Amino acid sequence: MTDSMTVAPTRPAPDTATAPDTATAASAALTRTTVLVFAVTAGSSAAGNYYLQPLLHQVAGDLSISTATAALLVSAAQIGYLCGLALLVPLGDFLRRHRMVPVLLLASVAALLVSAFAPDFAVLFAGVVATGVAASAAQVVVPWASALADPARRGQVVGTVMSGLLLGILLSRVLSGAVAQLGGWRAVLLVAAGLQVVMAVSVYLLAPATPRAATGESYPQVLASILGLIRRHAVLRQRMMLGFILMACFSAVWTAIAFLLSGSHGSGYHYGEFTIGLFGLAGVVGALGAPVVGRMADRGHLRRVTTLTWLVLLASWALMAWGGHSVVALIAALVIFDFGIQGAHLTNQSAIYTLDPAARSRLTTAYMVTYFLGGVAGSVTAGVAYEAGGWALVCEIGVAATMLGLLLWAVFALRPQRAGVRQPIMPAGS
Repeated sequence: MTDSMTVAPTRPAPDTATAPDTATAASAALTRTTVLVFAVTAGSSAAGNYYLQPLLHQVAGDLSISTATAALLVSAAQIGYLCGLALLVPLGDFLRRHRMVPVLLLASVAALLVSAFAPDFAVLFAGVVATGVAASAAQVVVPWASALADPARRGQVVGTVMSGLLLGILLSRVLSGAVAQLGGWRAVLLVAAGLQVVMAVSVYLLAPATPRAATGESYPQVLASILGLIRRHAVLRQRMMLGFILMACFSAVWTAIAFLLSGSHGSGYHYGEFTIGLFGLAGVVGALGAPVVGRMADRGHLRRVTTLTWLVLLASWALMAWGGHSVVALIAALVIFDFGIQGAHLTNQSAIYTLDPAARSRLTTAYMVTYFLGGVAGSVTAGVAYEAGGWALVCEIGVAATMLGLLLWAVFALRPQRAGVRQPIMPAGS
């Protein structure tokens, strides 16, 4: 089988290494320190999209805007991240990653500084979008680590980097709450910019120099081949729909919870920024249990586990609604909710990665773009819903969305011959 990134015989670029000893040297350079740098880079980059989530009420007060308008900042970060996923991440196969990643990290620094000194909402919105674009560095680092890793420990390396990415997202709320308690929301962005400077220097100095991963296919052809994968694989289309709903639910909860815990619109909670940020730890606990789901899926129970995680997600909404009046119920709900979300997300990834091993980066792009489109829809809906009907309305919409997901999964699962069949692997340009 030919490499999926090559559609026609081409002469390797002069700066593209092809000798086996080059790959061996790169693998040897992947020390524990390098893996740690990759994990922290992935986490700090992804965190850029989430620092402001627990501080939306503070931003709204400082800029004299409504809660619904402030919630648009969550959508701004996701829109930027979508653009990065769709347009920049595929370039990781054609550019030298040890140069590309530091450039993206420095772009993140610039975007965070613009946001930190934004005089009004329009400038802040633009800065947050730019931060989201630069945050796509996280999805460049993951396949980079995979390419460098020795095959015998590739899963361990990728798992470590992905854990760093997930912890970065969840712990960003804790960090932002602590810093905002001392210096306000602008100080959070300044600290984040400083962290990205450190990571840019670390990657530049510690990551091994690597050649381009692929040659012979133009950038437009790469983007077109992603659309071809979507057309060919029914399972991909189905998991994209389920992923859209999952991320919509996730984004809705973590957008609205900042308003709930700050006491907006008659809420009984009146917590400060640091305390609100600490609720992100509940998400960490739930998400860290999700790898159990991955191991079950590896043992051949993918359909059963998918059903289980969606049922867990549905059950979490009852606790979530109760959590509007009970902090114990809310913490328990967040643990269960994040377990369900991350578990179902893992089953989606397990399903699509079996479709075409040679096109996993592009499969990831197709799935993740749709996933974060769901995040945009969820954050916008949550802001409007909370202003109109408070936490109860957000939970009602969440229940409806989860039931829709279960219904769709039931339809997909009942058509295994059509939905579950493994499709033939085709060249990227066909």
